[in-house]
Amino acid sequence: MSAVSEHIHSQQAPEPVGLYPHARRVGNLLFLSGVGPRVRGSKDIPGVELDNQGNIVSYDIEAQCHSVFRNVRAVLEDAGSSWDNLVDVTVFLTNMKRDFATYNRIYAEYFSTNQPCRTTVEITALPTPIAIELKCIAVIDSPDNQR
Repeated sequence: MSAVSEHIHSQQAPEPVGLYPHARRVGNLLFLSGVGPRVRGSKDIPGVELDNQGNIVSYDIEAQCHSVFRNVRAVLEDAGSSWDNLVDVTVFLTNMKRDFATYNRIYAEYFSTNQPCRTTVEITALPTPIAIELKCIAVIDSPDNQR
């Protein structure tokens, strides 16, 4: 027996960089695809300076953190969920040593009341020139949004 699921395409979050939805709803669970800090409708990445070949010259992890959290919130809201309904967050950083302290401080500001499970891992690269990406699971608790 397969679960019925629904693809979610946010009108606020940046467009996916491949063939995948922003999220999928299965029952009252919402699984978000990886969300980065890009700006919808452009290739702009807050706090990132690129050279002529598209390589990262410098970046501001604080600006990227705020942007990625805004984008996650947009996907959640467009899917009928909310920030407080996040239950699990996986964070991918491209430079743990340089960025973890700043990211961890900003994360604590956004998650002061809701504290989902969290895993933070360092990876060598992400598909676009970003330094952080989040993969999240949330619940949808409104009876109108359950399937």
